[in-house]
Amino acid sequence: MSMATMDNAGARTSTSHIDWTPYLAGTGIGVLSWIAFAVAKDPIGVTTAYGRLAGEAAIPFLGADTVATNTYWKAAPFALDYGVLFLVGIMLGAFVSAIVSGTFKIELVPEVWKAEIGTSVWKRFAYAFFGGVIIMYGARLAGGCTSGHGISGGLQLAVSSWLFLAVMFATGLIASAFLFAKKI
Repeated sequence: MSMATMDNAGARTSTSHIDWTPYLAGTGIGVLSWIAFAVAKDPIGVTTAYGRLAGEAAIPFLGADTVATNTYWKAAPFALDYGVLFLVGIMLGAFVSAIVSGTFKIELVPEVWKAEIGTSVWKRFAYAFFGGVIIMYGARLAGGCTSGHGISGGLQLAVSSWLFLAVMFATGLIASAFLFAKKI
């Protein structure tokens, strides 16, 4: 880990921030994958946990009976299991990493978004929310999320996961070209 960051022009400058290299992060994810398979007998993935938490969050709005009879939530009911604990660990780990690296900040509208799309907080939240809904629906339809397919499935050399990754990156490039068309 080097003590460097980028300035506004993209040049590396020395600071007290920790630079988490892709090599260190990739190695950490690989080791974590081995641990998940060995200890939990389960691959890395979070969309099932999100779905389970969504079922619990839906109870006050839809009622316990509606959630209990829903086909999806009946197949994946809430449980305080490895997946939910892993999801909580991801959030806590990201928070600790941001604190340790000195990069933690609350930012409602990132600078790149302001420059390309605008300063509206509500527009930013709406795009993020509907983008999240679409990707979660697609992930559950595909039987796994980016981490489930990309990391766990990729490590297992699953053809469906490699196809998923190719389509995900291609779709990301197309979406970026659409969203940031002014710069292309």
